[in-house]
Amino acid sequence: MIELIPAIDIIAGKCVRLTKGDYDQKSEYGEPIEMAREFERIGFKRLHMVDLDGAKSKHIVNSKVLSQVTSETSLTVDFGGGIKTHNDIEAAFKAGAKMVTIGSIAVTQPTLFTWWLSKYGPDRIILGADVRNGKISINGWKDDSTEDLLPFLKKYVDAGVKNVLCTDISKDGTLTGPAFELYADVMKKYPDLHLIASGGVSSIDDIKALDAIGVPAVVFGKAIYEGKIDLKELVKLQG
Repeated sequence: MIELIPAIDIIAGKCVRLTKGDYDQKSEYGEPIEMAREFERIGFKRLHMVDLDGAKSKHIVNSKVLSQVTSETSLTVDFGGGIKTHNDIEAAFKAGAKMVTIGSIAVTQPTLFTWWLSKYGPDRIILGADVRNGKISINGWKDDSTEDLLPFLKKYVDAGVKNVLCTDISKDGTLTGPAFELYADVMKKYPDLHLIASGGVSSIDDIKALDAIGVPAVVFGKAIYEGKIDLKELVKLQG
C-alpha cells in the first residue's frame, strides 16, 4: 500500500495551506502541534513539515515548531523550507527531523547537495523536485530554474538519491487531483525511486489511483483541513 504522509505547512508559527504556492492565497488552520497530535492519535506514523517562512527568507525560521512536534509526538518528521547552509541542515536535525527535503540547493549548489547526500546518507536526504510548466521551481516556488524534471532527477539518481518529493505546483492546494501522468512518467523512467507525490489530492480515490500506478508515497494537506478526506478511513488503507 502507498505510504501516507500528511503535511503541515507553517507561516508565523501557524498551520497554513497555500494555493499554487501563492503566499497571498493563504488559509490558516490553527496550531501545528495540535494538528500533529491529531495525526498521531488517528494512527499516522509520518509527517511532512514545511517552513514556508524559511523558504521565503532563505533560512530556517520555524525550528522551534519543529522541535515541539518532534519532542511531543512520536511522528517521523521530514522537514523542508529554508535549508540553505550547513547550519540550517544541522539545526533541522538537532530539532528532531529524521529527514530533510532539499530543493533549491540541489539546483543552485549541486556540489553542496551531493556533499550533504554523502555526509548524511540517502535515507535522510529527500530531493525536492517542485515543478511548474515542466521546470524545477526554487526559493519557495518564487523562482523557476532552467532545469527540466527528468534530466534533473537523472543527475541525482545517478549520484545516489533514493527519495524524491515531487510537487506539481499548478495542482498544489487546488483539490483538483494529482498530476497522474507526471508521476507515471517518473515511475516508468525510475521504477526503483521512492517517489513521494504531492499536490492536488482531493479524495481517497486520488490516493488509490496513485497507488495503482505504482507511486510509493503521497503527501496531502488541504484535503485534510477542508474535510475532503476521512482520515480514519484513510488510515485503514494502511492496515
